[in-house]
Amino acid sequence: MMDRTHRYAVTLTWTGNRGDGTSSYRSYDRSHRIDAPGKPPIDGSSDPAFRGDPARWNPEELLLAALAACHQLWYLGLCAQAGIVVTAYEDSAEGTMVEQADGAGQFTTVTLRPRVTLAAGSDIAAAEALHRTAHDACFIARSVNFPVHHVPVTTIA
Repeated sequence: MMDRTHRYAVTLTWTGNRGDGTSSYRSYDRSHRIDAPGKPPIDGSSDPAFRGDPARWNPEELLLAALAACHQLWYLGLCAQAGIVVTAYEDSAEGTMVEQADGAGQFTTVTLRPRVTLAAGSDIAAAEALHRTAHDACFIARSVNFPVHHVPVTTIA
């Protein structure tokens, strides 16, 4: 198969101008909206630690969600190809970000904790091995510069 290039586009619109723009650090909301054609908007803000709205998604949560969703989608596809029937999947992902004294920062680790339920008669060892394959293929995990760990729990229905 030849390499293919995929392009993605979103529009991010700052919605937090209280009337004075960024005249001071405290004068504006961090609120914004993320739009893509044909999809519902995502209301975003910064983390509450950075004067954000806790009721809105922040970039750090969206990164974590992207990692978890990418892993899930690869995993489910690999299971389907291997004849392993997944009947339920839920992930409680966690990430650690370290903020430096100058305000910059970066994620240092993410741990995905998928809880997978398989149909009766499924091979748990084969199903758990596919987490490594999914990780190695996940577009998002391959794009980040910090480790993404997996702690799966697999049960039979």
